[in-house]
Amino acid sequence: MSLSRRTMLGLALSVVAAVAVAIVALPRRSSAGPVAPVNAEGGIAIQGTDPVAYFTDGRPVAGDPAIHADWMGARWLFATAEHRALFVADPEGYAPQFGGYCSWAVAEGYTAAIDPEAWRIEGGKLYLNYSRSIQKKWERDVPGNISRANTNWPGLKG
Repeated sequence: MSLSRRTMLGLALSVVAAVAVAIVALPRRSSAGPVAPVNAEGGIAIQGTDPVAYFTDGRPVAGDPAIHADWMGARWLFATAEHRALFVADPEGYAPQFGGYCSWAVAEGYTAAIDPEAWRIEGGKLYLNYSRSIQKKWERDVPGNISRANTNWPGLKG
């Protein structure tokens, strides 16, 4: 069976496209040097998700840009004024661990972005992960991953 030149080119382009998609989907490692203490793309912490809602609503909720507070060099958004007040009174109690970077990545010694839907509260603290599939890896050994991340974090952020 002989494939036409057009078919072979189409297959080659499909392979290149699949590889490109796979590369883009990988967690992004911090390039070099220390990272910001808070994961704040465009200056907005945790992709604009209300950090208090994880505790009060048991789910991620988009924050309202009109209801915000600035803390640790980032703007934090909240769904309600009450959530903002709770955060301002105790930001360390509501902010995610490791500056809102992926907890599994920090445990592995690097930083990565997060998906606000990949989260867990453990020991009264909020942990975020790059994706739900990465979160499953992190959940295989939560205490060990938290311990390793706690060891790695000071060297990553400064």
